[in-house]
Amino acid sequence: FKDGLDKRLLAYIGIPAVIFVIIGGILSRYIDETILKLSFAIFIIVTSLFFLLFKNFVVKATNKNAVVGGTLSGFLAGVLGTGGAIRGLTMVAFNIEKTVFVATSAAIDFAVDFSRTVVYFFNGYIRAEHAKYMVGLLVIGFVGSWIGKQVLQRISQQWFKTIVLVLLLLVGTYSLFTNLP
Repeated sequence: FKDGLDKRLLAYIGIPAVIFVIIGGILSRYIDETILKLSFAIFIIVTSLFFLLFKNFVVKATNKNAVVGGTLSGFLAGVLGTGGAIRGLTMVAFNIEKTVFVATSAAIDFAVDFSRTVVYFFNGYIRAEHAKYMVGLLVIGFVGSWIGKQVLQRISQQWFKTIVLVLLLLVGTYSLFTNLP
């Protein structure tokens, strides 16, 4: 996917995401997750439904919008352990070509997850005995990316966008129902 890497989006989404995943990770010890999880779920549901219903609506891929998307995705990744959905929505809203989407998102995700792992380790969420899983997860990530690349070559841009939005809708719905009090 390296050919699809968008360096501008990598910088404007990725750098704020890494900075705010660290901040969110540190604050995760002090913030009540329930309200954040419910708000996150509702936001994902509403936004994915909006883009599914209004297929031609595109958010301008400005540096400001990219920074906002990166900041929100990083912060939520730090606090809740998941922020990729916000990054995915940001990139879908920009109507980015599928190979650029996957390559850039994967690179940002790697940087965010690495940063978050370090913070979580120092917060005591990850212990030394969990290290044995890291190599396996890394291998799974690379194999999954390779399989994804093969599938990606066989689907159209419009189908890719629809699949991403439907998956985000399902994630939001699942998150909402599993976090209701």
